[in-house]
Formats: sequence, C-alpha cells, structure tokens
Amino acid sequence: MSARATRATDVLARARLPYRLHEYEAPERHGTERDERPSYGREAAAVLGVGEDRIFKTLVASIDGRLALCVVPVSASLDLKLLAAALDGHRADLADPAAAERATGYVIGGISPLGSRRRLPLVLDAGAADHATILVSAGRRGLQVELAPADLVRATDALVALIARRAG
Repeated sequence: MSARATRATDVLARARLPYRLHEYEAPERHGTERDERPSYGREAAAVLGVGEDRIFKTLVASIDGRLALCVVPVSASLDLKLLAAALDGHRADLADPAAAERATGYVIGGISPLGSRRRLPLVLDAGAADHATILVSAGRRGLQVELAPADLVRATDALVALIARRAG
C-alpha cells in the first residue's frame, strides 16, 4: 500500500509546510451496531505506536446551527460547552454523520481538518501545543499526517482554545 496524495496533503504542499505521512492497514468495518462507536484514532495510535494524546481526531459539530471542525486528542472527549463558548455560541452538538461527510467530503474515520469540501471554522484543542508534532487524519482511513500544531493552525486559520475534556 502506498501513500497517495489527498486534499489534506495538497493543502500542506501548497502552503509549503513540512509534514510526514503515516500509513497503516485500517481495519475493515461492516456495518457496526449503533452502540458500537469505533475509535479510529485509538486504533491508529495502537498500530502506529503513538500515544493517544498525540493523535487528534477531527469531529464535526453544529454550534447554533453552524457547522465547525473540532480537533481534540483521541485520549479526550470534546466538551460541547467549551466549544460553544470558544465560538461565541450558545449550544453545540455533534453533527449528524451524513451531514459531516457532506460538508467535509471525507468519510467518518477519515475526516481531516485540512482540505474540507466546505470551508468550516476550525477549533484546535489548546493541548496540542504540549507536543512538538501531532497526528491528524490525512483524509482517508489508514492515513495520518504528522505536523507541528502551529503549522496546522497556519494551514487552517484555526482558533486554539481549550475544548477537550480529559478523563480523570
């Protein structure tokens, strides 16, 4: 399997930002039960041997009816109240998966903070600054891009705010 360019890597290449791709065999999924929420990020961390605090998942949320991208470590949960406050909103909810896929042009488990079909506001959890590099989806399952958090902010005009709720 060879790493292919994606819209996400195209964004980084055009911006001349350094990055490194990590490709792995993503497990196949055949119609999971509604209660089963696959953790693509946790699987990526395990396969790549990277701490779950360095792999960041990209979620799509609706804040007062407006969609936004939220990037938080897979070791944490998105705090919807903190997200709403960060975007000067009143109420935030996770977006419907079909709406998330339509807005980004990516499939669930491969949504990247880079190269979305529609330009959406992006909020990166402030904890990303604790690491020299983080890994985010490169736009498809089984492909992660490693880059400096500041470069992700530059490439996406991200707002950096505390939006993650850490366990314990």
